[in-house]
Amino acid sequence: MTIASNQKNKILVYEFWQKLNEADPTRFLSIMQQYMINEIAWHGPHPLTEFSGIEALYAGFWQPLLQSFPGIQREDFIFFGGVSNGRKDGGDDGHDWVCGLGYFRAVFQQDWLGIPATNTEVLIRQSEFCRMENGKIVEIYILLDIPDLMRQAGYPVMPPDRGAIGLWPPPKANDGLLLDAQDLATSKKSMSLIRGMIYDGLNQFDQSELTSMGMADFFSSDLLWYGPSGIGGCQSLKEFEDFHQRHWLIAFPDREVQDLDSLFTEGEYMGASGWAGVIATHTGEYLDVPATENTIKFNGIDIWKRNDDKLIENWVFVDMIDLYRQFGIDLFERMQARINANTGN
Repeated sequence: MTIASNQKNKILVYEFWQKLNEADPTRFLSIMQQYMINEIAWHGPHPLTEFSGIEALYAGFWQPLLQSFPGIQREDFIFFGGVSNGRKDGGDDGHDWVCGLGYFRAVFQQDWLGIPATNTEVLIRQSEFCRMENGKIVEIYILLDIPDLMRQAGYPVMPPDRGAIGLWPPPKANDGLLLDAQDLATSKKSMSLIRGMIYDGLNQFDQSELTSMGMADFFSSDLLWYGPSGIGGCQSLKEFEDFHQRHWLIAFPDREVQDLDSLFTEGEYMGASGWAGVIATHTGEYLDVPATENTIKFNGIDIWKRNDDKLIENWVFVDMIDLYRQFGIDLFERMQARINANTGN
C-alpha cells in the first residue's frame, strides 16, 4: 500500500463516520450501502458477536443502538491507517486498515441489551478497525466497553478497578487524528518496535518473573496505560505491572499472542485487533474468579503511541463479557440479579 492509497482509505472512512454523525436515522442504511460491500463481515463484543451483510448489521446493531441512544455521536480522538503485518512469522498479510478510538456520546433513553436506560448522557468507550478493499469497507472489528456502560447505569458487574476509574483521555499531545499523511520511515520504526514488544517481549514470559519479558525495554517508565472496565487506568509502568500485568500473568501464565487480525502503524501510532488474538489457560484467580483450567481465547483491541524507542501511551480493549462467559459466568445475569434486588423483584 502506498501513502496515497492509505490517505484515500482514511478519507473514505472519516467521511463515512462523519456522515453517520450528521444523518437522520432513516438514512443510516443507505449511507452504509455507499461505503461498505453488501457482504460486510462485522465482529463485535459479546453478545452481539457477528453480523454478515449490511442489512443484518443495520438491524442487529445500528437500529437498536439508535433507538436506545437517539442522536448518538462518534467522538474519536485517535484515527489512522496502514497495512497489516500481524503474523507471528513476520510475513505481511497485506491487508489495508483504518481505525479510530474514542467514545459514542448520547443520552441513554431506552434500555439496551437489558441495561436500564438512565435518561442521562453516557460515554461509551469504543474502537473500530475497518479493513479496506477497492475503496470499500469489507470487514470491521469493533469493541465497546459494555461493562463500563453497566457501571454508568448503576450496575457494576465486576470487582472495582485496581487502576483509575473514569474517562479515557486523548493522547497527551492531542495529536491522535492523523488526517494528513505520515512519514513512511517513522511508520516502519513503529512497526519494528511493536512487533518486538509483542512477539519478542510478551511471548517470552518464563511464567515466573515479569522481567523475563523485558517490558522496560519497550515501555517508558512514565507509561500511561488505559485499560477496560475491570482493570482501569495506570499512570506509570510500575502501576501497570502492579495493577494489571502481575494479576493477569498469575491467572494466565501460559498466555501467548497469536497471529493477529490486524497490526499496522502510521507515524508514531500503532494498532492491533485480534479475535482469539491471545490464547491462555486460566490457572489462577482473576477478578475474583477462581481458576477454571479453561482454555481462554481473548478478543481485544490495542492502540499504542511511541516516543523515540519507547511506548508512552496504550489504550486497551478486552471483551470482558466474553472473558467471563468463558469462565462460565454470565455478566448480564449478574446485572439482572442486581436490578431485581434494587426493584424488589
